Amino acid sequence: MKSLHALFKPPSSPTKTTTSSSSTATTASKTRKPATSSSSSNAPIPSPNPPEITTTISKTSENKPKSSLSALFIPPTTPTEAHFISLIHGSKTILQLHQIHAQIIIHNLSSSSLITTQLISSSSLRKSINHSLAVFNHHKPKNLFTFNALIRGLATNSHFFNAIFHFRLMLRSGIKPDRLTYPFVLKSMAGLFSTELGMAIHCMILRCGIELDSFVRVSLVDMYVKVEKLGSAFKVFDESPERFDSGSSALLWNVLIKGCCKAGSMKKAVKLFKAMPKKENVSWSTLIDGFAKNGDMDRAMELFDQMPEKNVVSWTTMVDGFSRNGDSEKALSMFSKMLEEGVRPNAFTIVSALSACAKIGGLEAGLRIHKYIKDNGLHLTEALGTALVDMYAKCGNIESASEVFGETEQKSIRTWTVMIWGWAIHGHSEQAIACFKQMMFAGIKPDEVVFLALLTACMHSGQVDIGLNFFDSMRLDYCIEPSMKHYTLIVDMLGRSGQLKEALRFIERMPMNPDFVIWGALFCACRAHKKTKMAKFALNKLLKLEPTHTGNYIFLSNAYAALGQWEDAERVRVLMQNRGVHKNSGWSCIEVEGQVHRFVSGDHDHKDSKAICLKLEEIMAGAVKQGYIPGTEWVLHNMEQEEKEDVLGSHGEKLALAFALICTSPGMTIRIVKNLQVCGDCHSLMKYASKISQREIMLRDMKRFHHFKDGSCSCRDHW
Repeated sequence: MKSLHALFKPPSSPTKTTTSSSSTATTASKTRKPATSSSSSNAPIPSPNPPEITTTISKTSENKPKSSLSALFIPPTTPTEAHFISLIHGSKTILQLHQIHAQIIIHNLSSSSLITTQLISSSSLRKSINHSLAVFNHHKPKNLFTFNALIRGLATNSHFFNAIFHFRLMLRSGIKPDRLTYPFVLKSMAGLFSTELGMAIHCMILRCGIELDSFVRVSLVDMYVKVEKLGSAFKVFDESPERFDSGSSALLWNVLIKGCCKAGSMKKAVKLFKAMPKKENVSWSTLIDGFAKNGDMDRAMELFDQMPEKNVVSWTTMVDGFSRNGDSEKALSMFSKMLEEGVRPNAFTIVSALSACAKIGGLEAGLRIHKYIKDNGLHLTEALGTALVDMYAKCGNIESASEVFGETEQKSIRTWTVMIWGWAIHGHSEQAIACFKQMMFAGIKPDEVVFLALLTACMHSGQVDIGLNFFDSMRLDYCIEPSMKHYTLIVDMLGRSGQLKEALRFIERMPMNPDFVIWGALFCACRAHKKTKMAKFALNKLLKLEPTHTGNYIFLSNAYAALGQWEDAERVRVLMQNRGVHKNSGWSCIEVEGQVHRFVSGDHDHKDSKAICLKLEEIMAGAVKQGYIPGTEWVLHNMEQEEKEDVLGSHGEKLALAFALICTSPGMTIRIVKNLQVCGDCHSLMKYASKISQREIMLRDMKRFHHFKDGSCSCRDHW
């Protein structure tokens, strides 16, 4: 593989651009390859002599609607360049573009530089990069306009290495780049995080004398920001004479403000914002987004309230900010307020609102948003379809998720992955595997996240052999190297099925050093199967590893407590305090009549607190009569038995259950969302409660869905 630096070495001999004649549409059609689009991570690294890509031409099929080409091509007596350029601009699909291209060849206008440039640009706009390359390779002689169109198309579609390759080819062809070339070359350098070559391009710009062009300067600042050279970005900014021109400098300021926000330098961002000669809506939204991404929603809200004029972008920034910072209720509140203000949301706003619904299990809110999409005739795009599938799956309505999935015409790998994950967390492994097969038949190549979803499905259903087959397949069939997460799922899967020795052997054969989570998975399996000796072995391995984040400290403390080593558990807690490590608070949410209610352990702040406590006592008394025994071993603190039972009785999911039984109609399904893993005692009580109340209870914890019905759980007590 050639390095980026090798691309800029002077060649020993000129490289010829491969070209071929295209005499008829039929010949080109027979030799075409399907046009596909891919991300930069999947894009092939271009060879110094890239293979010729033939032009894609499509015949008009008899069973195609006659309007596809005939509506576009109503030729004058003698078609002109302007006529075909107008047709290209009016094309709606890549198929129509191919048909127009065929007519261009038939009328011997394929040598037109103007038409070729428009074809390249339009193909790139429709993400058909192969067709753009084909048009470029067939056209001669190459000129500044065709090179600019191709480099722009490659960079815009994240084919950064290929863009740089064609920039080099442009230089070797003796064509001098201009102010429209360099911005997209700089974009490619930033996309590849190539600081040194970015600086080399900066030098070329200085030699060309176009460094004062506003488009070029904005691109330079943006490049330095993205390669994390904020000092260089400020230097270019300070040397820009137009920065205090209120009419044309806003973009330059906004790019630098965004860079400061990305680097976490909010003081610099605020200072720049205050010094701006003219603050546009996008300037306000950029700074608000910066505070949101740095976790300061109070400052973000303060700025939002100060905005002289709010638009859909600023509202979307707030909805998304609250959602990403864990305040989903506030995100949905902002979305509702936005509609009340008469601001029409865009696709990004709706996706953010659906994401908030998914996080807290707000099914009723999600249904209202889905209704809004239908009532307003919004097209079910890939992004909207994926967000709806994710919302329905995480809110417990997997059937509706599957229905929306079927209605979504444009499915990306993310859409398929979300659907497979949905089946997996609901314990439907057969459907997850069937969905994977459908994805393969659709020609979508799986990635590492798809295999995580498949392994999760196998783990929850106990299908060890199938899970191991998928693990081997990802390496042997798809050349995907398993990550630590994949190894953890295999250990977890073997451990849950009681194959503890096999799990240990698997760990010992790992090509990488097992981390805290791997040994933690083995410890939990040993504890569940009451294998004390191996549990202590796993704990000793854990002790040799330094906890890296909050979850590791909590796990280690709980592991000591589970073995009755209370002094060691307390020592870890003290260590957490000394190091400023804070435990994430556990909470449980339930939606009743469109309102989300959140409960934490020992919560007495709810307005119906007394009624909830009385109802919970009633539930527990009824469960005890049915054989329920409080599982005090799940209390990981050293206290008396009676105190442990009191602690167990105030867990958030139990309070949410009691509230639901008070406020919802008999027979209605109860849906609870918990941000942590449900404890064994709460899991046991939910089974009894489902039998006593004759209700179906759906509890989503951090790992999966538990469907409680008639005294049993879909996980078969194996979670």
